[in-house]
Amino acid sequence: MKYLLQDLKVRINDKIYIKDPESSLLGKRIIEHSILMIQEIGFEGFTFKKLGEKIGSNESSIYRYFENKHKLLLYLTCWYWGWLEYQLVFSTNSISNSEEKLKKAIDIVTRSVKEDSSFSHINEVLLNKIVINEYSKSYLTKEVDEENKEGYFSIYKRLANRIKDIIIEYDSEYRYPASLSSTIIEGALHQHFLKEHFPSLTDCDQQITPSAYFIDLVFNSLKK
Repeated sequence: MKYLLQDLKVRINDKIYIKDPESSLLGKRIIEHSILMIQEIGFEGFTFKKLGEKIGSNESSIYRYFENKHKLLLYLTCWYWGWLEYQLVFSTNSISNSEEKLKKAIDIVTRSVKEDSSFSHINEVLLNKIVINEYSKSYLTKEVDEENKEGYFSIYKRLANRIKDIIIEYDSEYRYPASLSSTIIEGALHQHFLKEHFPSLTDCDQQITPSAYFIDLVFNSLKK
């Protein structure tokens, strides 16, 4: 998979950005250091002024790429879901057994993330932490319906639909495949958050992973 992903470009809706950050060294530095800074100080404390000071660039230069920090967060989360989708497709494409395919799909979207050396300017481990802690801020807004119409969440929805199709392939009679798919994705973020911040509210720990929990949950919900 490492070599397959080396030439990968996650295609983000061009309405999210003004100038494609992947098109220049400055753009890549903006992405690289925004991930580092958001993880360090949180999305609320993050500003383009602070980012500009960090990378030694004018604040105005960052606005040439993104209208505001909300759009930047949308870009980062879309990139993450696209990266995860490619892993899902590559890892399950050759699996013919529907049970094994579903287990692999669940594992991919619920496991702890390891850094992918294919993208030198993006730390996937830190980006995963940002998605766990900040993703809801990208859609819990008054503009969510309009942004959804504009296709801002299309990659996330496509990933959820891929998992839904794998669920149907395993159990075509299950009545709630879309709900189960979104529960796996969103629930995994929540379990990782609880594990880190509220360990008394989850059974997941160093021995029990969110992947193990969701595999158990899903297969106990589907056909025996």
